[in-house]
Amino acid sequence: MIRFSGFHTGDAVAYIIGMKRLLIPLAAFVVAAPISAKDSLGVFGQWGAFRDADVPRCYAIAEAEDSRNRRDFEPFASVGTWPERRVRGQVHFRLSRELSESPRLRLAIGGQRFDLTGSGNEGWAVDGSGDAAIVAAMRSGSRMSISANDNRGNRFTDRYSLEGAATALDAASVGCAAR
Repeated sequence: MIRFSGFHTGDAVAYIIGMKRLLIPLAAFVVAAPISAKDSLGVFGQWGAFRDADVPRCYAIAEAEDSRNRRDFEPFASVGTWPERRVRGQVHFRLSRELSESPRLRLAIGGQRFDLTGSGNEGWAVDGSGDAAIVAAMRSGSRMSISANDNRGNRFTDRYSLEGAATALDAASVGCAAR
């Protein structure tokens, strides 16, 4: 199966502009939203939903919670849909650190655990059924965390609130439903 993350480190910043938790009012978020053909479908709790007509794709996205730990990158979690590629509900994580050769990527949502695959500073579900199971867990969970080994041999964890995730997932799905 060919995996299309659709998110590249170079353009990832455009997806998370304005996603600074609840401190930024919705109006400021809409103004700060990416200009390059990305339409805001809404902000729901800690999650936002967007449509990018140029690709085309729709996605739900959230930044990781603040951390005092070292971060080499600004981490985010996203679930994307690419109608022309017939890819729906694909999970993608940009991690806060570069991964080791044997990263042991592990996602925890409530009492459920999922092994992930990844390289560089990115992680994905192992396959489509993993994507589906993770998305189902996200819909009913309140928090999730991703732990891995970085390229310096240290274990690290990125944490997320799932407040608003289910609604953002629905908005992203509906945003690309007729495409």
